[in-house]
Amino acid sequence: MTSVSSPARTIRIGSRKSQLALVQTYWVQEQLQKSFPDITFEVHTMSTQGDKILDVALAKIGDKGLFTKELELGMINKEIDFAVHSLKDLPTNLPEGLTLAAITERENPADAVVLHEKYKGQQIIETLPAGAVIGTSSLRRLAQLRHKFPHFTFKDVRGNLITRMEKLDKGEYDALILAVAGLERLEMSDRIHQILPPEISLHAVGQGALGIECRADDTEVISLLKAIEHPQTRDRCLAERSFLRVLEGGCQVPIGVNTEIKGDELTLKGLVASVDGQRLVKDTVTGAAADAEKLGAELASILRQQGATEILEEIFTDIQRGS
Repeated sequence: MTSVSSPARTIRIGSRKSQLALVQTYWVQEQLQKSFPDITFEVHTMSTQGDKILDVALAKIGDKGLFTKELELGMINKEIDFAVHSLKDLPTNLPEGLTLAAITERENPADAVVLHEKYKGQQIIETLPAGAVIGTSSLRRLAQLRHKFPHFTFKDVRGNLITRMEKLDKGEYDALILAVAGLERLEMSDRIHQILPPEISLHAVGQGALGIECRADDTEVISLLKAIEHPQTRDRCLAERSFLRVLEGGCQVPIGVNTEIKGDELTLKGLVASVDGQRLVKDTVTGAAADAEKLGAELASILRQQGATEILEEIFTDIQRGS
C-alpha cells in the first residue's frame, strides 16, 4: 500500500510594498520559516492609501487604517492569512474579526536627527541656526520640537524613507527627524547624527516594534505567530496602546510615550501636546507589567485631568476643518 503525503501547508503574509515594510516582512518570514520548516510562508504585497497619497500631510488625510486598511480587507476576504505592520501604524481599535496576534522584539524606539551634509561637523540639533528647516510628517515630533526649539522652521516631508533622505541630500531640508528603528533596519544607521533623548522627544506608541495581525478565529496561525512574540515588548506596547486608545488619539496626534520594564515592574511616561508646542501635559505611572493595559488607561485618565482632553479636542477640530 502506497502512502500519500499531504501537501505542505502554505501561509500567505501580507505586506506593504515599501522597502522598509518588505525588509520587516521578510524578517518575519525568515524567523517563521526557521521555526516551522514544513510550512511554506509566501509574501503578498499591497499598496495602502497612505502609500498612494504623498502630496498631503498625514494629519489632513485622517489616520484610521491609513497604512493598514487594504491589508485588513485582504485578511477578512481570506486573500492573506496575516499582515506585518510597523506597530505604530496599527490603529488601537481593530476591525471586527481581526486580532493583534503577536508583537516582535522592539528595536530602539527613539527618534533620530539626520543632518544635511553641510552640518557634518555638528552632531546635535541644538547647534543648528535659527530658521533651520526641519522635516517631519509627524505631529507628535512637530509639537515636541516646537516646544523645545521655537526658533526652527518646520516643513512637512512625505514619501518613503529613501525618498525623504534624497530630499534632505538635495538641500530641501537642513535636518530630518526619523525613527531610529527604520534607519537601522535599512542599514542606514551611519546617517544618524543624534538619537533624541526622552527629554526632547517621547516616541510614538509602538514605535520600533512590529505588530502581526490576523483573523481572530485562525487559531493555527495565532499559535505559529506566538513563536516570534517578545513578552517584554508586548507588555510595553500594550500599555502604550491602551494609553492611546483611552485618549482616543491616533498615530497623527501629538501623543508621545516612553516605557521601561525592570523586573516585573513597568514604568510608562506619556505626553499630550498642542501642535504649536505651547501647551504640554506629561506624567508617569509605575506598576506591575502584568497590568500593562490598566496602567495605560490610568495614565490617560491622569493626563485628561491635567487638560489633555481640551488639547486633543482642539486638534481634532482643526483637522476636520482642514487647517
